[in-house]
Amino acid sequence: MNQPSTTKIYNTALYMRLSRDDELQGESGSITTQRMFLRQYARENGLNAVEEYVDDGFSGTNYDRPGFQRMIEAIEDGKINCVVTKDLSRLGRNYILTGQYTELYFPSKGVRYIAVNDNVDTLKGESELAPFLNILNEMHARQTSKKVKSALHTRFANGAHYGMCAPIGYRKDPDRKGHLIIDPETRWIVEKIFDLASHGYGAFSITKILIDEKVPTGGWINYQKQGSFANIYAGAPEEKSFAWSPTVVRSILQNEAYIGHSVHNKEGAISFKNKKRVNRPKEEWFRVENTHEAIISEDVFQQVQEQMKSRRREKKDGTTQIFSGLLRCADCGWAMSIETNYRLKKPTSYYTCGQNRKGFHGCTSHYIRYDVLYPAVLSSIQYWANQAQKDEERLLNRLLSATEKGRETERKKQLSDLKKAEKRKSEVDGLFLKLYEDWSKGRITEYNFNMLSGKYQGEQEQLDQKITSLKSEMESAKQTESDTEKWIALIRKYTNVTELDAELLNALIEKITIHEAVKHEDGTKEQEIEIYYRFVGKI
Repeated sequence: MNQPSTTKIYNTALYMRLSRDDELQGESGSITTQRMFLRQYARENGLNAVEEYVDDGFSGTNYDRPGFQRMIEAIEDGKINCVVTKDLSRLGRNYILTGQYTELYFPSKGVRYIAVNDNVDTLKGESELAPFLNILNEMHARQTSKKVKSALHTRFANGAHYGMCAPIGYRKDPDRKGHLIIDPETRWIVEKIFDLASHGYGAFSITKILIDEKVPTGGWINYQKQGSFANIYAGAPEEKSFAWSPTVVRSILQNEAYIGHSVHNKEGAISFKNKKRVNRPKEEWFRVENTHEAIISEDVFQQVQEQMKSRRREKKDGTTQIFSGLLRCADCGWAMSIETNYRLKKPTSYYTCGQNRKGFHGCTSHYIRYDVLYPAVLSSIQYWANQAQKDEERLLNRLLSATEKGRETERKKQLSDLKKAEKRKSEVDGLFLKLYEDWSKGRITEYNFNMLSGKYQGEQEQLDQKITSLKSEMESAKQTESDTEKWIALIRKYTNVTELDAELLNALIEKITIHEAVKHEDGTKEQEIEIYYRFVGKI
C-alpha cells in the first residue's frame, strides 16, 4: 500500500536590510522594493511567510541589528525554519560571520536559507559560489567605507563644521554651510573661562565661579534658541541652566575651535566591521587651521594647555600651592610633590621628586624647601623685570645672542631628523607600490596584502605627521625675536613685584626644574634651580 506523500511546510522569515551607504545605490535596494520582491517570491514558491524582519539604516558588517536578532530568537524558539533574503549582501557584508550563519548556524538549526538573486538555496546543497560572493560583499563594504572616509576628509579639508550645535561662543553661519561665526551674545563666556585659566585657576575653581555667577551653559543656551536638549532642560529647575561641570570646562579649554582651527576624527568606529565608537589618538585627528575667526589668541591657548598638563588638585585644607604644576625634577622630569613637616616647632613645607616619593628607585629626592625656592624665584623675576625697565633694547640683544647658540644646535638636530623621515617616507612609498604590483599580479595573497598594506599605511601616516611636526617646529624657531619682544613686554609689568602668587607665576613661567643639591667638603650645600620663562625658555 502506497503511503501519501507529504510536503514540508517552510515557515519563512523574509529578512530585509538597508544601510545608509546602500541608499546611495538608488531605489533598487530600498526596503519597499525588497519587501515586494520577497513577498512575490514566497507566494510563487509555496513558502509560508510568517514574519518580516527589517533593519533599516544598519550596516551589514556586523550582526548586532535589532531585526536580525529578533529573527534569531524566532529560530531558537522553533517558529522559523526558512530564511529568505534578496541576496547574500542583505544578510551581511562580513564574509566570516555570513559564512558562519549560512554554513554552520542555519544547517545546525534545520533552517533553509535562500538568497534569491545569488541563486543560493541550501535545500539544493552547498553553493560553491557563496563564499566568493561573501568575500566580494565584504570588499564592497570595505571600499564603501573608504569612499565615505574620503568624502568626509574632503569636507574636513575645507574646514567645515558638522556638529549638531556650534560650540558655545559661536553660531552656524546661515549663509555658508559648515562655517562658524562668532556669537556676540556668548563669546564673553569663552573669554571669561580662558582668562581665569590663564591666571592660574583650574577647572574646578572655574566651575565654581561660573555656578556662583549663574553663567548659562552652552546646552541651556541652545535649548533657549533652538529647542535642543529639551529632554534635559524642559521643566527643569533654574539651577540646571548654569549647572557647569569641570569636564565641560576642560573640554572648552582644550577645544582648538577657539583659536580658529577645526579638528575632526577625534572619535570613530573601531573598523568598518565594528561600529563601536572609540576615542582616537591625537596623531589620527584631522586638523585644519584658520577655518574661522578665533576668539582666543594662540599664546593664551598654549599657555592654558601647558598649565592643564601639570596642574595639581587643591589640598585637603582647601589651599592651592602657588608653584602647582610648575616644578619638575631636573633629572627624571617628574613633577615635584609638596610635603609639610608638622613635627617641627614651625611647620615647614618642602618639595621632593614625585618618582622618588612614590617609591620608585629611578631617581633621588631633589629635596628643596619652600622658603628657599620662593626667594630664589622672586629674585630672578625682579632682576629681569629691572633689566627690561632699564634698557629694553640691550636686554633684547642679550637674550637673542644667548638663545641663538642653543637653538642652532636644535635646528641642526631637527634638520637631520627631517631628512631621515623624508628618506624613509620615500622608501615606504616605494615598498607600498611594489606590494600593490605583487598583489595585482597574484604573487602574494589578499590576506598578506591587507596585512602589509595596513602596516605600510600606518607608517606612512606616522612619517607624514612627523615631517609636518618637524617643519612646524623649524618654522616656529624663526619667531625667536618676536617671542623675546613679547616676553620683555610681559615681564616689564612686574618691575615692582614684591610677592609671588599663582597668577603671576603662571603668566611668566613655563616650568622650574630642581637639581639635586651638591654637598661640599665644608658642609655647605649648593643647589641649581632652572627657571624656564614663557616665550624665551631658560635664560
